[in-house]
Amino acid sequence: MKKFTALLLALVMMMSLMACGGDKPAESKAPAESKEVTQSAAPAESTEPEDNKPEPITLRIGYMANYASLWGVLSTINQGFFEEEGITIELTPFNDGPSEIAAMEGGSIDLAYIGKGAHRLCILGNAVIFAPSSVHTVDKVVCMPDSGIQSVEDLKGKKIAYNAGSSSESTFNNALKVAGLTTDDVTAMSLSIDNIVPAAVSDDIDAAICWNPYSGQILQQVEGSYEIEFADGSTNISSWICLPKYAEENHDILVRFTRALFKGMDWGSKEENYDTVAQYCADETKTSLESNQLQLGDAHWFSIADITSGLSDGTIKGYYEGMQNDMVQSENIKPEEAKEDVGDFVLFDIMSEALK
Repeated sequence: MKKFTALLLALVMMMSLMACGGDKPAESKAPAESKEVTQSAAPAESTEPEDNKPEPITLRIGYMANYASLWGVLSTINQGFFEEEGITIELTPFNDGPSEIAAMEGGSIDLAYIGKGAHRLCILGNAVIFAPSSVHTVDKVVCMPDSGIQSVEDLKGKKIAYNAGSSSESTFNNALKVAGLTTDDVTAMSLSIDNIVPAAVSDDIDAAICWNPYSGQILQQVEGSYEIEFADGSTNISSWICLPKYAEENHDILVRFTRALFKGMDWGSKEENYDTVAQYCADETKTSLESNQLQLGDAHWFSIADITSGLSDGTIKGYYEGMQNDMVQSENIKPEEAKEDVGDFVLFDIMSEALK
């Protein structure tokens, strides 16, 4: 009986060992299954960045050959922020904002930078604003050596050159307003922007109202010429614009462009980068570094912090409201042409979405 019991126990133990041995294939399958999942997941992970890569686009940009027009877009190009958004930029120079808007209407460019004067056409519905660039608080008049002009009051009886339809005309009207004068008190000469510098060099005028680089060219080419400054509390803002139809059809493209632009502006607005940006502008416009450095004080260059806080507290909206009020006061637009809400021609939603 004892031998039989021992034999039975041995048989039970042998069967237990066989059962344990039978579990081993199941255990060996687990790592294989885990490896298979990892391998199948890998291609999905490697293709995800490719799937999320922005669709490549080329945007044709209008600009004017000065620091104020180029500082933001050139900073963005050279720092690679447009590349991050899959955007290739083609730059085309223009003499003034109205010419740029005409080019957009003709289909030769997509987006453009404008100074204050061309904002009139935005109010009238020809274009919409999707990003601010800078704001100017002081305006200037370039005076000839023997003009005797020391203040805007001295403009009375003088021959003054300006460029109609641009920020030059807005500044001219503001100067007269500050001096308590009208166009009847001066000899106003409306010239193309290309002809203002030759008029100054030929001594055909007493003063000129224009923007850089033209004002800088007069100061360099007319010995003894100088600038006087005045402030009238007006808002001299510059912006990025497109046609209303373009904005309706290309919302996402505008957000991508603006998101990159704001990054470039943030970099370019830092004082330690001023000289580098001035060199970018000098290279693009084929002008000297020094002439571009002289333009650094022309405006306050918006950073991301400026735009973020400005949208939040209404400062940015206030700039455009102030600009519109200035144009009504200077009779550049009729009161009935002014918009009750500047949001009718300023796309604050593009700015806000780009900041996200």
